[in-house]
This record gives sequence, structure tokens and C-alpha cells, in this order.
Amino acid sequence: MAQTSMEEFEALLNESFEIDTPAEGSVVKGKVIAIEAGQAIIDVGYKMEGRVDLKEFANPGEAPDLEVGQEVEVFLDRVENSRGEASISRDKARREEAWDRLENAYAAEERVEGAIFGRVKGGFTVDLGGAVAFLPGSQVDVRPVRDAGPLMGLKQPFQILKMDRRRGNIVVSRRAILEESRAEQRAEVIGNLTEGQTVEGVVKNITEYGAFVDLGGVDGLLHVTDMAWRRVNHPSEILSIGETINVQVIKINKETHRISLGMKQLQDDPWDAVEAKFPLRSVHTGRVTNITDYGAFVELEPGVEGLVHVSEMSWTKKNVHPGKIVSTSQEVEIMVLEIDSAKRRVSLGLKQTQRNPWEVFAETHPEGTQVEGEVKNITEFGLFVGLPGDIDGMVHLSDISWDERGEDAIQNFQKGDVVKAVVTETDVEKERISLSIKALDDSFSGATEGVKRGSIITVEVTAIEDGGIEVEYEGAKSFIRRSDLSRDRAEQRPERFGVGDKVDVRVTNVDQKTRRLGLSIKAREIAEEKEAVAQYGSSDSGASLGDILGAALKSED
Repeated sequence: MAQTSMEEFEALLNESFEIDTPAEGSVVKGKVIAIEAGQAIIDVGYKMEGRVDLKEFANPGEAPDLEVGQEVEVFLDRVENSRGEASISRDKARREEAWDRLENAYAAEERVEGAIFGRVKGGFTVDLGGAVAFLPGSQVDVRPVRDAGPLMGLKQPFQILKMDRRRGNIVVSRRAILEESRAEQRAEVIGNLTEGQTVEGVVKNITEYGAFVDLGGVDGLLHVTDMAWRRVNHPSEILSIGETINVQVIKINKETHRISLGMKQLQDDPWDAVEAKFPLRSVHTGRVTNITDYGAFVELEPGVEGLVHVSEMSWTKKNVHPGKIVSTSQEVEIMVLEIDSAKRRVSLGLKQTQRNPWEVFAETHPEGTQVEGEVKNITEFGLFVGLPGDIDGMVHLSDISWDERGEDAIQNFQKGDVVKAVVTETDVEKERISLSIKALDDSFSGATEGVKRGSIITVEVTAIEDGGIEVEYEGAKSFIRRSDLSRDRAEQRPERFGVGDKVDVRVTNVDQKTRRLGLSIKAREIAEEKEAVAQYGSSDSGASLGDILGAALKSED
């Protein structure tokens, strides 16, 4: 018996030597033989036992599912540690198993299941059944996620973007899965939509240029210009997030899957009745909706706006910004000037609702009327005087004074002076009013009353000049040129006259406008000769003028 027992023992010993001890760094199978103090004691065979924390047998957010007698796979770090036990790990075993599985899924571009269990800088950590992966924040959802709480611990599919087993790095994406499913859903929804169709949607997002509407898995853009026929400054004026609205599909781009939507298309177009409602030259009340450098937009009714060009805003304010004439939201009276239904344009006039101030002035101040006003501006060619109706009249240099040159006379005036003048001309079309200050002095008309062309008058010499002599008649001054001083060339000498001399002259012209008398001694002598010849002889008789005049004098004696 003893001999047999020794032989059996030797055989068993040899057999045990033939069996290799499992290599460190490999996954081995073991059996749970006890659970105590939050740890599982596992027999991995080969006379080796080890301890593993129970938490290594639990999935994120779940309780460990383990019982005595259960077979499990663990990772053998070392055959014997300082306590004489095998150093084993369930996490590492799961990780090795997971890496094999994940590498196969990555090669086949298959989805993998995992759960987000932690937050790290720039993203989150994901448990992929034993292997820990990094989920960048940009790959969580198709849109930024403010609160990731509802996603934590939830098992869901992920797409592996990159993995490196040597470095232990895995990068996954949840967004890729969502985009893929959204693309499938979008393709299905778009396939059921047609242009012109009316659908119901929910306002998902609002921007400055429009709103995105969820049509049941696919978003469409409702541009601000397609929300209403009237001007909409911001979509939030008529829409709110979460609101359910009816829209019309305007356009579908099959390639980009972009959908354009409209709300106003479901309403009657107000432009269809514009010409009937707003005939030309009719006056209406509108509201100013927008002001630009070139004019102001006025709403006639919701959806119908017209432009009041800056040139049609005021009769008198020509170079003023429209914002200084009207203000936004102001109610104004305007006249319809032109309608272009094809281009959806209405030209309006603000000044046409008031009478042309130049017409009014022409009616109330005919030529010759005396007016009074303030000097608004002084230029090199005259004075601008303020007149009733917020308009200006101009006094040209030549109309300031009878006695002074215009350049000298204008120096007597300053901006702000109140002056009187006479209206000499009003041009309504050119919007010009001519005034005259010197016309206020009517002494010339009184002095020359009864004096006509051809009259013989007596004047007094007031000055001797090289070119002639200056004379005065009843306060009205005139000038007789050298060539008009005598019929005889030898007598055409200014120096033969003296200041204070009385001289008979013939009137050749009376110009009330320039207050000038045309005078000539020569013309008087010629006229006298003709008269003498007619009475006492002829120019062919050979008698001289002296003979004829002598005979005339004798007959008078």
C-alpha cells in the first residue's frame, strides 16, 4: 500500500510539474469562493487565490452582480504579492476583453455601447464595457449641451473615432450617431414634403434673420422677409420659441436637404389691391417705419410700404437729413405719386400735402409788393432775405442801391438785419423770388414825370470829365458823352462848359429801370436845324444855317 501511494504521489507531482503556471499579464478563469469585507476571494487554480474589490464587478451606476461559486475572468498581474496571494484584477480583465471587442468594432466601423460616467476637461469619460474612452464636448450632440446630467450613466451607442491600444487612448462620438439617424429621418421627412405644401411645425430657434422650424425631424428656415407682408424688424415680434405654427414649403433643396418656409404665403397679398385702395394723387395717413439717408418708408397698411424720397419731403428744406423732418412711428399725411405693382413699389410725397409756398407767395405778393424780412445770408452776388412761408428771396447786387456800386452797397448789411424790399419777379417753377431794395426809392419817377423821349429840358452841369459832362435834372443825375456835346466836332470839348452852367438838351431815352436819362446837346441842335429848314428853306437852297436862323429872327422882329 505504501509503495502504491508513493508511486501515485510521484505521478501526480510529475503531472503538476508538466502543467505550466499561468503567465503574469494574462487573463485567467477563477471561481468566487467567498465574499467578505467588500471583496471577492477568487480561486484562480494552481493553488492560487486572490482578492478583488466588489466595485470592479459593477457597471457604472449599478450594484455588483456576483455570488459565491460563480466563475469569472480576471487579469493576473502577479502570481504572488507580499501577502502570498495572487494579485488579480477584474477591471483589467474586462479592459483586455473590451479592447479586443472594440478593435474589431473599429475595424468594421460598427457602433459600440457605452455609458457616460464622468466629466473631464474638454469632455466626458465613457465606459465601453471595461475600456474607458474620451468623449469630446463637441461630440456629445449636434448642438451644444448645457446640462449633460440626463445623459450620465445612460447606456447608449457611440461611434469610435480613434483608438490607440499601445497608449490606451480611445476617442468616441455620440454626435455621429445622432447625425446619422437624423439624416435618415430627414431624408424620410423630406421625401414626404412637396413645394407649396402647408405643414405644421414648432419654432425651435430664433435668430436675427429668421426662425428655424422643426417639421418633425427636419428643420426648415423661415426667413424674416417671409413671415409677414409687413416689415418685421425682428422675428421675435411675431414668433416665440416652442410655438406651433402653420407654414408653407417654398423650396426644397434635395442635395443639401435645406427647406425654405413661408408664413405670409398663407395670407392674401395686400399688393393685389394697392392700385384700387390708393389711387394716384390721393392723400392718406401712414406710419413712418424706417428712415434712411435717401428718404423715409411709410406704411400705408400692413404689408404695403411706400418711399418718401428726400426730394419729396419738404418744399423748403432741401439739404436736410430725413430724420430731422420725420421720426420713426410718426403718423404723417402723404400723397400717392406713383405705383409700380410689378416691382411692389409706391412713391409717396410729403410736401405735396401742403401748398407750394412759392405759389402762395406769388398769389399774395404780386410784383411791386413791398415786403420786409431778415437777411438770412450774404453772398458775393447778393442778399438772401427771409420771406413768409419759410422761403427766401434774393436781392441782387445791382438791385441794392442807385448811387453805389453793388460791391460797395452790400457792405452796409449784416446777417440778421431786417430790410425792406420790393418784389420784382416770382418764378414758381424755378422757386426763385427776385427783390429790389433800390426800387423803394421812387424819386426818379417823380422827377421825370411828363418827360418823354424827344423832350427839350434844361439841366445843370455838376461835373466836368474827360469823356463828357455830368448833369442833373430835378435831382436825377445823367451823363452826356463827349460825342453828344455838339453837332460840330470842334465844339465837342467838355472844358467849354463850367460847373453850374445851364444847358438845354434833348431827351433821347428814359429808362425807369436803371433810373437813367439819355441826354444829348447834339441831338437838340440837329432837331432845331431840321425844324428851321422845314419852315424857312431847304438844304438845297445854298443858304447856311446862320442865314436861315437870321431870317427867322428878322421875321419874328
